[in-house]
This record gives sequence, C-alpha cells and structure tokens, in this order.
Amino acid sequence: MDRTGDSAGELVLLGKITKPHGIRGEVKVYPYSGEPGDFSRFATILLAADENAEPVAYRIKQARVQKNCALLQLEGCETRNDAEQLVQSLLYVYEEDLPELAEGEYYLRELEGKQIVTDDGRVLGRVSGIQNNGAQELARITDGKNEYVIPLVPEFLVSIGKDEVRVSLPPGLLEINS
Repeated sequence: MDRTGDSAGELVLLGKITKPHGIRGEVKVYPYSGEPGDFSRFATILLAADENAEPVAYRIKQARVQKNCALLQLEGCETRNDAEQLVQSLLYVYEEDLPELAEGEYYLRELEGKQIVTDDGRVLGRVSGIQNNGAQELARITDGKNEYVIPLVPEFLVSIGKDEVRVSLPPGLLEINS
C-alpha cells in the first residue's frame, strides 16, 4: 500500500468495503455499478475512510465475484484483522483507469450537471446526483424549487447530448415524486 500524495487524475467512486471475508485478509466490496466483475480490470484501487480522508493505494492481488459483490485480496491485507480495519472504506480508481466505452455507452456520473428535458420540451432541471435503490439507478433532478427522482432505465432515455438529456417519461411519474 502507498499514500497517493499528489498522484495524477480525478478519482471515481466505485464501491464500498462491507466486511471481511474469511481469515486470509479478503474484503467484500459492494460495487456501486452493480457489476462486481469490473474490479478484475484494475491492478490498483484507492481506499479512503470517508469522502474527506486521503486515499491510500492498494494493489489487487486477486479479484473474484461472489453473488452481487466482489471479493478482493489486497497487497498488505493478509489477515482478517487487517481486513476488518478496511470495513466501510470507500473504493476509488483513477478516472483514466476506467475502460473505454463503446459508442452510445456512458458512465452515469457523466449525467451529473446535465439539463433534463422531456420529449415534449419541458425542462425539469439539472441532474444533481445519482443514487441506487437496489433495483436500478436513479437521477435526482433539481431546478431550485422542485426535485424529482427518475429511474435511469433505457426505456426512459431518449438521447444524451453534451449538455442535455432527453427523456420520455410515463404519465404520472413526475407527479408522484414531486
């Protein structure tokens, strides 16, 4: 493990360590992407006790999937006690280490700050955050006085532009959560 210091690049939050696994220092990670297999793509991750703590880099020795979580064996984390010290840590990677996306694909964090417009031209506001309710990703949209939460499902997303996301929402969706 090493301190990151002034290392390059913006950090992207990918998950959280939920508990130790076994006696050999493995940790169980809840992936915010819903894809526990994604962690096998990274050689190094960064862990921080909270959003304000300085992240510490760890090399991944082994990554595997168990149900909807990832099990990681990290260099320097050899015992259950070591793993217990990492519980509740936030797991980050550098933005430049994320895999390239195919045309038409996007990272959810790229939607933050974009204006949301319905297919009939109604401006709802800007995406102020993304959250997961366990079943799907949700966009929190605010316009200063109103706040909406809409599911980010392919059926609702019409187009994603540089500054704007067009959505086609079922009747009544906005009214039930405003």
